[in-house]
Amino acid sequence: MADPLDFYSLDNLRFILNTEFECVLASRDAVREAISDYYGEITGLDAMIGELGGEEVGIRDGDLEVAGLEAGDDAPVIKLVNLIITEAVKKRASDIHIEPFENRLRVRYRIDGICVEQDAPPKRLQGPIISRIKIMAKMDMAEKRKPQDGRIKMMIQGREIDFRVSSLPARHGESVVLRVLDREKALVDLEDLGFHHSDLERFERIIRRPNGIVLVTGPTGSGKTTTLYAALKKLNRPDVKIITAENPVEYNITGINQAQVNHKIGYDFARILRAMLRQAPNIILVGEIRDEETANIAIQAALTGHLVFSTLHTNDAPSTIGRLIDMGVKPFLAASAILAIMAQRLVRRLCEVCKEPIDPPLSLMRAVGLSEEELGGRQIYGAVGCEECLGTGYRGRVGCYELMEMTPELRDAVFHNATTHRIRELAISSGGMTTLQRDGVRKVLDGVTTIEEVLRITHRQDLVLTS
Repeated sequence: MADPLDFYSLDNLRFILNTEFECVLASRDAVREAISDYYGEITGLDAMIGELGGEEVGIRDGDLEVAGLEAGDDAPVIKLVNLIITEAVKKRASDIHIEPFENRLRVRYRIDGICVEQDAPPKRLQGPIISRIKIMAKMDMAEKRKPQDGRIKMMIQGREIDFRVSSLPARHGESVVLRVLDREKALVDLEDLGFHHSDLERFERIIRRPNGIVLVTGPTGSGKTTTLYAALKKLNRPDVKIITAENPVEYNITGINQAQVNHKIGYDFARILRAMLRQAPNIILVGEIRDEETANIAIQAALTGHLVFSTLHTNDAPSTIGRLIDMGVKPFLAASAILAIMAQRLVRRLCEVCKEPIDPPLSLMRAVGLSEEELGGRQIYGAVGCEECLGTGYRGRVGCYELMEMTPELRDAVFHNATTHRIRELAISSGGMTTLQRDGVRKVLDGVTTIEEVLRITHRQDLVLTS
């Protein structure tokens, strides 16, 4: 056994077998392999799909009735869904996409931000697979015309993992996405996120200010929540009261009061914010600013002695000011309340086992604004691919950050409704802001990622300012 302190299982075995026995310590993988060898358990997704391909599962019209889902005939479908989920966790996937098309059902894992297609189950199993997931997520089985959200909690590889489930009715059936919420990977320290040492020092100094608002921006899946949780983890002490308003609460953090949005009863961000201000918090986290009311309450809270963290969907740090003003926030309030805005993206980290030195073409170096003088004889690495990284050349991800700290010059520019281009120029000249692309280039020079990855997440128009 892998855990010799599992006395409950040992006592159960003694009772069932009616005999005494001795334990031998083995790794979890060795135990799993032994079970597979002796009992013929299917361990691979492709093997399971191969078995189901020629097997009748007893489904009429490609759909499954609620009453019959747990029947013995349909146990293979239950095993298949569990295997799809388990394989995703083993391969470090952040999302599982189950997408129905006219003649096939596609399963993809998002690994390190890139969708990778997996062996597809037969089209006729589309109904049972989606129905099984909806039952696990406690969603309405009969409702197939409206989008739904749910949550699954499973024990995989000895640890508890949550899955946020979303279903969207599409042309050929419901498209289902499971977001993998792995607490061990999400609740990381600020030092492990990939900040350059100068940005890390600035960010730590900013988040220790007593009041003001700190905004983290970027598209969905760019690691904004992970960054904010890392900041809260750093600030979480017994003498500090922290309240969060989230939609939904993704990870539970000990010592922090977390409130979840519930639109059905009108319990939205604005209402939670108004209520939490009466709870006398020191630090507030608002999951997302998406309307004028939430934006104004968050800014008022920042101006009345609270430190506020929140996220916003914008392309870069300077354009966030324009987005807030467009929402209805007055320029003088934005100028007074905002401490800093940080835009971020995730780039894939090179696999340490197989990465190799390369001589990049001059055109590629120009594309990221990297000159030969700046290279200065330093080595640039490229992706190769091995078993460790599943043949991709990358393993894991690291953040690229654009931290815009509000200086007196910037506050004056925002107060006078300056253009985004002017704000960007001032942030670089007076605030020492490093653009997303330049931070990416620093990571290329450090051998952490590749030029191709930096180009994948940044805009070419940055070249004017970074050259």
